Amino acid sequence: MSSSQNIEHVILFKLKIDAETSEVNTMVNKIKGLQGMDEVLYLTAAPLRSSSNSTSLAFTHVSHSRFRSTSELSAYSVHPLHLSIKKETNHLVEDMLAVDWFTDAFGGDRVTVPPGSAVRVTFWKLKEGLGDETIRSEISEGMREIKENLGEEVSEFTYGANFSDRGKGFSMAILAVFRSESELEAGDDAKKYEKFNEYLDLEATLVIEFVVPSQ
Repeated sequence: MSSSQNIEHVILFKLKIDAETSEVNTMVNKIKGLQGMDEVLYLTAAPLRSSSNSTSLAFTHVSHSRFRSTSELSAYSVHPLHLSIKKETNHLVEDMLAVDWFTDAFGGDRVTVPPGSAVRVTFWKLKEGLGDETIRSEISEGMREIKENLGEEVSEFTYGANFSDRGKGFSMAILAVFRSESELEAGDDAKKYEKFNEYLDLEATLVIEFVVPSQ
């Protein structure tokens, strides 16, 4: 497997406020059931514990999955089982957002995120006129330095430029896995990222957090 082809695939859902709890739970469990598909390296789904931004994108749930290549992601997207679950649960969904990015590694040799881990995903929009490859490259280089100096509380850290056309204008994404909720709460990502503020539309930044459930 070429490490350069690994893909993070994150989907955020805003479920309707009047959705029945039983239907929501069934939806989450059906999405988690897709973990068994041949194309999927890893997949989980969960309610959000926190969603912080100023754009009124009030998402409620997340699906996080990993793939070896764009071809396997594409095959998953059009697979009849995946499509049937989308059709069955579409009436519950008010809004959604999908972001995909390439990463050179996940958690070493491990591609799954252990249950009980706490995950923080940050989505950035670049300022108008800064969406070129030079700026993305500078940010990626800075992120590489941050990754090299992370504390042991962060077990995984990936980042990259979004290539999904369902990303609502978000240009880049960062995913950090913490060993526990308490370590996530103690982590101060904002200070690490201050060096990039000149490039970012800070008011549009979206940060979500969730705890990985048991499968």
